[in-house]
Amino acid sequence: MSYIKHLDPLVLKAIRDELKRQKENLELIASENFVSPAVLEAQGSVLTNKYAEGYPKKRWYGGCRYIDEVEALAIERAKKLFGAEHVNVQAHSGTQANMAVYFACLNIGDTILAMDLSCGGHLTHGHPHNFSGMFYKVVTYGVDKEKETLDYDEILDLAKRYRPKLILAGASAYPREIDFGQFRRICDKVGAYLFVDMAHIAGLVAAGMHMSPVPYADFVTSTTHKTLRGPRGGFIICKKEFAKKIDNLIFPGIQGGPLMHVIAAKAVAFKEAMSQDFKRYQRQVVKNAKELARGLSQYDFRIVSGGTDTHLILVDLTKKGISGAKASFVLEEAGITVNKNLIPFDKQSPSITSGIRLGTPAVTTRGMKEPQMQEIAYFINEVINSADNLKKLKKIKKEVLDLTKRFPLYSELKG
Repeated sequence: MSYIKHLDPLVLKAIRDELKRQKENLELIASENFVSPAVLEAQGSVLTNKYAEGYPKKRWYGGCRYIDEVEALAIERAKKLFGAEHVNVQAHSGTQANMAVYFACLNIGDTILAMDLSCGGHLTHGHPHNFSGMFYKVVTYGVDKEKETLDYDEILDLAKRYRPKLILAGASAYPREIDFGQFRRICDKVGAYLFVDMAHIAGLVAAGMHMSPVPYADFVTSTTHKTLRGPRGGFIICKKEFAKKIDNLIFPGIQGGPLMHVIAAKAVAFKEAMSQDFKRYQRQVVKNAKELARGLSQYDFRIVSGGTDTHLILVDLTKKGISGAKASFVLEEAGITVNKNLIPFDKQSPSITSGIRLGTPAVTTRGMKEPQMQEIAYFINEVINSADNLKKLKKIKKEVLDLTKRFPLYSELKG
């Protein structure tokens, strides 16, 4: 970073400090991961200089010959990876991908059926302060109060009662596998579109570790980061019959020029996801999540739904006498990054919460396996039991640092 060093040392310092934080902390936020150096190189390339409104061979700007090659690669790789009929890789984020789907098949005021945020849904699935909740009539489904898993009979009953035009499956804090076949059958019974947001599980789907929504859904959206381990961005999969409408809604509907340097990084990530190494990685992500859940259970943490089928764990802290907000704060003081999270039927506010959400994609990228998950469970237990003991937190932070040094990150980059 010799250029930025001379031009803007303050920004360089922030970048270096963040690199140091990533190297020295245990990243357990379920929606975060570490991209490969190849993805970093693609995203930091000269493709950032090029405007390319439109689509391959149909641009509004000249000079797009090589840009077209990059986007075509990203599209074809995503189609092959997920068995898709059509893919749009231009969405700047998962939110914009979701917006395009809503606009493609709904009118303002139409009814949608989606998972409630408190039970694991996402802001773009109908939260009243999000465009999805502002533009559409939202009916929500949750989880069974005892099992804390999806009740497909209840979802069918709601669908029959409210006759939604679109039913949304997918979540941001639901640890169990989702049966997209069940959702398809429900949609068919009420004549609704099936829209799946697989942002959290895309990497698992690509590696065959989770049922694919693609054969069942009319529309599938995802981010390219999280388990997929690509750059921050989004993409859309749809049936051929919706291809033109989706493309027109991304551009010129809700976006201008695509971020071609990010699309190049998406293409690289899709190629990486086709490898056997990636499949082994995803298998280990799930193994690690199950092991971390087991480890925490041994320390008397209550795991929502009793475990996990994915990369994600939801932990109820009620018995521990600490809020999710405070737990997140003290864990970060000890070098462990998590996020506070509502649990099903939470009595706390969204800013406080009774739980924390944990994920294993990032620590698995570092090469950690089941024995390290037991170490991490031990660290979390020690921190929660010593939340007001600064001396103990510092001691645990040193132990966390020792663990991260055993599994180095970006050793080729200087902090």
